[in-house]
Amino acid sequence: MKKMILMLAVIGIACTASIQKQNPETITTLEQLIMEKSIYDFKMKDINGQEVDFSQFKGKKLLLVNVASKCGYTPQYEDLQKLHEQYGEKVTVIGFPANNFGGQEPGTNEEIKEFCSTKFGVTFKMMDKVSVKGADKAPLYRWLSDKDMNGWNDKEPSWNFCKYFINEKGELVKFFPSSVKPMDKDILALIEA
Repeated sequence: MKKMILMLAVIGIACTASIQKQNPETITTLEQLIMEKSIYDFKMKDINGQEVDFSQFKGKKLLLVNVASKCGYTPQYEDLQKLHEQYGEKVTVIGFPANNFGGQEPGTNEEIKEFCSTKFGVTFKMMDKVSVKGADKAPLYRWLSDKDMNGWNDKEPSWNFCKYFINEKGELVKFFPSSVKPMDKDILALIEA
């Protein structure tokens, strides 16, 4: 059995090298896609440049939100903070600044951090600015919006403040569009379940 696993790994690495030579923009690496079967396999930088290993969230519920500072939905920061303060023991709120929609998050990480803390008192986890759709979509958002990877969902963010709810087993259980507020009864029901 160990020999078969080793052989499959070698074949996978060889295929990755071949694919990358032929078309490096099409796929990051086959090895990366094989490895990232679970949300707990991801590592990303936070807004301060520190690496966050998502395996630290095992056993916790997560609410992942693509955020922006100059959007009609930006006041949702207030409810995200309220959710963090009231339900922080039950759910971890994580914001992902993104400039994919209408150029509504043009700032640097430092500017975003300053805006969030002074305007909304944000203390929940904020990540490095990423892309949440398109060819340069962050690997985590690729996982969130590819049903072959996450098990069922193929919806990527359609605008700022879309929400993905992950249960304590690391399973993506619900996608919420921007119009669903963070303190919505459906989100609270998932937190309390």
